[in-house]
Amino acid sequence: MKKIIFLVSILFLCNTFSAHNLFVETESFENKGGWVVDQQFMDLMGSSYLMAHGLGRPVEDASTTVYFPEGGTYNIYVRTFNWTSPWFGGEGPGKFQLKVNGKKVSGDLGTRGDAWMWQSAGKVSVKKGNANIALHDLTGFNGRCDAIYFATDENDTPPSDVAELEAFRKKMTNIPDMPENAGTYDLVVVGGGIAGMCAAVSASRLGCKVALINDRPVLGGNNSSEIRVHLGGRIESGPYKELGNLIKEFGPERFGNAKPAEYYEDDKKMKFVSAEKNIEVFLNYRAMNVTMDGRKIKSVVAKHIENGKEIEFRGLNFADCTGDGTIGYLAGADFLMGRESRSDYGEDMAPETADKMTMGSSVQWYSAQEKNKVTFPKFKYGLEFTEDNCEKVKMGEWQWETGMNFDQIKDFERVRDYGLLVVFSNWSFLKNEKKNNQEYNNLRLDWVAYIAGKRESRRLLGDYILKQDDLTKNVFHEDASAATTWTIDLHFPDPENSKKFPGREFKSEARHRAFYPYGIPYRCLYSRNVDNLFMAGRNISVTHVALGTVRVMRTTGMMGEVVGMAASLGKKYNATPREVYRSHLPELRKLMEEGAGKKGLPNNQLYNEGGALSEPPVVR
Repeated sequence: MKKIIFLVSILFLCNTFSAHNLFVETESFENKGGWVVDQQFMDLMGSSYLMAHGLGRPVEDASTTVYFPEGGTYNIYVRTFNWTSPWFGGEGPGKFQLKVNGKKVSGDLGTRGDAWMWQSAGKVSVKKGNANIALHDLTGFNGRCDAIYFATDENDTPPSDVAELEAFRKKMTNIPDMPENAGTYDLVVVGGGIAGMCAAVSASRLGCKVALINDRPVLGGNNSSEIRVHLGGRIESGPYKELGNLIKEFGPERFGNAKPAEYYEDDKKMKFVSAEKNIEVFLNYRAMNVTMDGRKIKSVVAKHIENGKEIEFRGLNFADCTGDGTIGYLAGADFLMGRESRSDYGEDMAPETADKMTMGSSVQWYSAQEKNKVTFPKFKYGLEFTEDNCEKVKMGEWQWETGMNFDQIKDFERVRDYGLLVVFSNWSFLKNEKKNNQEYNNLRLDWVAYIAGKRESRRLLGDYILKQDDLTKNVFHEDASAATTWTIDLHFPDPENSKKFPGREFKSEARHRAFYPYGIPYRCLYSRNVDNLFMAGRNISVTHVALGTVRVMRTTGMMGEVVGMAASLGKKYNATPREVYRSHLPELRKLMEEGAGKKGLPNNQLYNEGGALSEPPVVR
């Protein structure tokens, strides 16, 4: 196995003594053991990290081999985070230790402080040459480690400022200033969820050379085995009934949220995309930057979530299928975030006054029945459950929703962590303190998502902004495309949960309004001020209210299919997305009538179709 070795530059302090140092990114460890790579917050901290997601059971050590440039005594610093500190002022639960050559060289790490910090981990004496370092988890409660720094000079400490640390990382890990060229494409799709998959395959089948970039090892986004949300919305509906046939080719045939991993058929999704000769798939790469040429994106730069390698994708057109509108944001695209006021777009489902509230993120979970009694550690870190406020359940799915009053991008680690805090705290109460808890005695906490299922953040603005009246009054647009069929489904904090946990809600309710299947205007699928940027997914050009319907995944998949078709016309005519609308809309309509999916497949997607009204009468 090729060893990942990070060598350091030698700093000469005087003629007779030289200092040495070594910087190791933990996500690059050769053997992850039971630790998982968490990349969700790279935009905030510049790096992934390893996390001991053991559900209260210590996980297997993560380890790697490194090369010390010189023997001697090294001071050790570990970048870590006491993740329960926003709610609890004492020692946190994410306790782990550092080993060098099999020996523990640190005290407990990850249990103090209230932010990501470099924690002193003592000293170690080593010989020049290879050594094994390992992270030894002590609790299974999400201890996390970003990087480890060894220095012979006790005054040599790594920077804490995020920008300075980013430059330091690149220098110490020998990442070149200029990213490697990944090629030039007709369409660069960023985001490998359902929308991104469909955009890539649709464009590919119509002759485009496509790059598909995804920041996880599996495709499917919220419908992957990592998050486990089932598909929603109806295909074979609206003005173009062939749209959505693509989803028949890879969509799971079983339904349900928070089900066993096999329900979500990750392999089937990968085979669906890999079968396309015109697509190059780049797994485990997160888009971190863009370069611009006036109002157009020139390239997207993506960073590998484990080894830090940076590669650059050039393209004619780009599709932002990230959910967060990341590419649009980096390119300076206009966007909305939060709830608009009722008067802004004449929506009676909107609040009287605009605010920053969004729909939240779900950390789903379930338990499993065992033959014998199963214990669970006591977990009390600032969230108190009692007989009156505990959730007497054995699983949690979409209703376990956090972060509605927080920024779903800047505060996202806190949002996800609160979801974990709630699950562990409630389960601990049920197992250890609830009276007459016999029904929980033999239950084991079997699965808890650590990748949170997000519903809403940025919405990039296009030439048209879809609003409530368009949907409920069935307003006709000449560029109607994929049909949205889900109800206008808006989430807000559960009132009873708010009473029990004011300001700390973790459950949601939904408000629905049904309407006829409605064709989303194509103008909602491209940016109004970044000339070569498409959007597909929950980040398209809609109000908060309209997002309540378009955000479900069969609908976002059909958006992606339309974007792929428009991209093929972009290639054919060297056209921007807007020019496709202005000059080639009839040809786009023909493509939508035909669809990009295989013909004659049975509809295996008849579950969780939503509550749309029946088709409206045809007006002649």
